[in-house]
Amino acid sequence: MRRPVALRLQAALGTLALAAAAGVVLTMPEAAAAAGGATGYATQNGGTTGGAGGQTVRATTGTAIHQALCGRASSSTPIVIEVEGTINHGNTSKVSGDSCSTAADKIELKQVSNITIVGVGSGAVFDQLGIHIRESSNIVIQNVTVRNVKKSGSPTSNGGDAIGMESDVRNVWVDHSTLEASGGESEGYDGLFDMKDNTQYVTLSYSVLRNSGRGGLIGSSESDRSNGYVTFHHNLYQNIDSRAPLLRGGIAHMYNNHYKSLNESGINSRAGAKAKVDNNYFEDSKDVLGTFYTDQAGTWQVSGNIYDNVTWSEPGEDNNPAGPDPQSNTTVSVPYSYTLDAASCVPSVVSATAGANKGLKVSDGSCTPQSPDPTDPTDPDPTDPGPTDPTDPDPTDPPSGTNLSIGAGSDGSSKASGTSYGNVRDGDLSTYWSPAGTTGSISVKWSSATTVSKINIREAAGSAGTIGSYRVVNRDTGAVLASGNGAGVIGFSPVSLEKITFEITGASGTPKIAEFETYAG
Repeated sequence: MRRPVALRLQAALGTLALAAAAGVVLTMPEAAAAAGGATGYATQNGGTTGGAGGQTVRATTGTAIHQALCGRASSSTPIVIEVEGTINHGNTSKVSGDSCSTAADKIELKQVSNITIVGVGSGAVFDQLGIHIRESSNIVIQNVTVRNVKKSGSPTSNGGDAIGMESDVRNVWVDHSTLEASGGESEGYDGLFDMKDNTQYVTLSYSVLRNSGRGGLIGSSESDRSNGYVTFHHNLYQNIDSRAPLLRGGIAHMYNNHYKSLNESGINSRAGAKAKVDNNYFEDSKDVLGTFYTDQAGTWQVSGNIYDNVTWSEPGEDNNPAGPDPQSNTTVSVPYSYTLDAASCVPSVVSATAGANKGLKVSDGSCTPQSPDPTDPTDPDPTDPGPTDPTDPDPTDPPSGTNLSIGAGSDGSSKASGTSYGNVRDGDLSTYWSPAGTTGSISVKWSSATTVSKINIREAAGSAGTIGSYRVVNRDTGAVLASGNGAGVIGFSPVSLEKITFEITGASGTPKIAEFETYAG
């Protein structure tokens, strides 16, 4: 039998004033998506870009968020919703429209795609109001706080989940967010980050999950095994009773997370699940890895973890802890590249980077927090272009040296009929690649690490000036190397990588890239 929730907070939830101000929605000319790029499993299955390339609106109420969703041309029209202020039951109502399906008691992302919700300015707090993602894809949630969502008591929202995903959900990236409760199930709370009923290709990064009986689950029951391909990295799990996470079937990758005060159990791999557990720091906790509360076992592959003051229970019929000396009992291969921080520095790196309103800082594997690129979207004035980026394209500055793309490989997002990824690296300006729509991505890749510091995007004859906003991404790590507008020569600090991606996030028509040239200097 699972023991009752042990977590109890000394202070009860204080009385909160409910803001009654109406939401303000401001239309911006072009969107800059959430800073940085998706990592982990969210980079697979076509990638996760959210509303990149779409219109940007500002919302200060839940109703305004729903209005932004419902005001799109279609349910898949890209949109970036910048949120500032407190979103709660008092300012969140249902809005109807052909491009949305919303509800009054939650932020509802149902049967929609290509959406970014990002906290800006003084911050975005979803107070006692959860975010529900259902039958949707390509969703980015960044720099928000979701707190005290209840499934019982008053008010209730989203089944008690801070962020909940269910029913054929694909490609969700939640980043630099804070998810918190004020107790366990007996106090009315459920999970902080739940995935069920065929939810796949999800990444939770640089986030804080705390003060809850349940961190989150992947699969609602032992038979719900259609979920998986989830990455958790650089997150803080603190004062959590269990489910950090609970994994039923599927594959999950946990690396560089700091687990502190897991009161009953931590990573619970069961019902045939596979957990890859790399360079995490477990501290002042109990039974941080294993199969718990079931006789249907899961498996794990462990490497480089630190167990600091971790205690382990004795094995039993429905209790199979991995410790006190955790060893791998399976192998797990992941399809993406990633760079590990040393486990010893994980507490300091996670403390400096994880959670909302922390400046969106990330780690590059050096144990030193790095500032984001492009500009932090928490800038309170997104219409201010700021100083000119010295790395913006300059077609009058042709690169010198060898074009490293000749003979390399290539791939990308969906391409228009009759075009080929290989056309951008054949040295022939008469051939070109086009995305299936006005936005998309094209990559050049090598079989071994190659140093690149400059690219040259050459548009096909007759299409010059079509490309608008762009990002250059180190696809090995997800780091954004440069961003700006227009084709041409783009420079950045030298970087050694195996795959570099040019993402078109805005265009005035269908782009045609004749050559994607890469240079060492």
